[in-house]
Amino acid sequence: MNSKKTDAVHKLVQPVIVQILPALGRGGVERGTVEMAQAIVDAGWRAVVISNGGNLENKLARAGAVHYTLPVHTKNPLKWGGVRRQVKKILRHEHADIVHVRSRAPGWIALPAAKSLKIATVATIHSKFQAQNVLKHSYNAKMLSADRVISISDYVDAILKNQYSRFYNAETHHVIHRGADITQFDPTNVKQSRIVREAERMNLPLDMPVIMLPARPTSWKGHELLLEAMARRADKNFCLVLLGVEANGSAYAEKLNNMALRLGLGGQVRLVAASDDMPAALMLADVVVMPSILPEPFGRVALEAQAMGRPIVAFDHGGAVESIIDGETGWLAKPNDAEALAEAVDKALALTPKARDALAVISRAHVMKNFSVQKMCDKTIAVYRDLLGM
Repeated sequence: MNSKKTDAVHKLVQPVIVQILPALGRGGVERGTVEMAQAIVDAGWRAVVISNGGNLENKLARAGAVHYTLPVHTKNPLKWGGVRRQVKKILRHEHADIVHVRSRAPGWIALPAAKSLKIATVATIHSKFQAQNVLKHSYNAKMLSADRVISISDYVDAILKNQYSRFYNAETHHVIHRGADITQFDPTNVKQSRIVREAERMNLPLDMPVIMLPARPTSWKGHELLLEAMARRADKNFCLVLLGVEANGSAYAEKLNNMALRLGLGGQVRLVAASDDMPAALMLADVVVMPSILPEPFGRVALEAQAMGRPIVAFDHGGAVESIIDGETGWLAKPNDAEALAEAVDKALALTPKARDALAVISRAHVMKNFSVQKMCDKTIAVYRDLLGM
């Protein structure tokens, strides 16, 4: 059989999907890549990932995916040509059918490589893509040159329509919300020993409600505003866990600790390293807060909290508006308003056990119906099938 016939049979039997992202750290983009790789393998296809590596490589291997380590994270245009040549070699070697880029630097490197080889392309827009200047606008717009473009929320999609109207094509753009793993994030699947281990790690008191903010240590996630809000509460019987901000002497951790002391909250605040067992960590929360001062492109924390049946409080902007049903699965407070945030947290903490149980049932059903990983992956596979004419 000649090579052209071999390629034709290969494309029909086992399409090869190559996802490309900067690295494989802890973030939502990275986890979504691993989840999508698993879905590709489950479909009987071949999953390939190119990144600069990271701690999720083992999960990729367990999913049955292949990983290539290349510096596709570099933002230095002088290095793109060399990396692009290496990407092209991999695409040829793997007989790639679709290249799916998940960030701008990999997009600038990989999209031209794929197009030169006549390989179909997909780009997922995970961030807000708001351009402050012409150069940034051009840098962002490269992702919109893909054959199919996926936005992770209606909020992100609206920004693309407004700021990149020249590149926006309704027929090739799709909104596919990010999803929560409803098997992993299921209260019935979390053993008590796991919860106890997380409680001990956080040094939680036994007799206080827990208010939890799971987020990386960056100011726009709203840690300072939440501290200000909690200082306004008349009832100071609570423990505030800033999960993801390790008390390791970093400048940001020291700033938050000093602020807590100044506001009279020193003994009630826990600065804790990110958890390797988020379902168990969330089980400890009486209310989960996502007080991002800038609108979240979507906000996976809100999904995972709701999947675990925890009340969620966020600001009424960005992607949070799409995932939280105000007054039913959580509360949406006036953006960047400490008093409104405190009032919303009070409502969550004031729930009776019966009302809390009812909210948990509604919240989990809401995520299962609208925002599961399975739903996210199925919709993305449908985009691939459409591109492949399957």
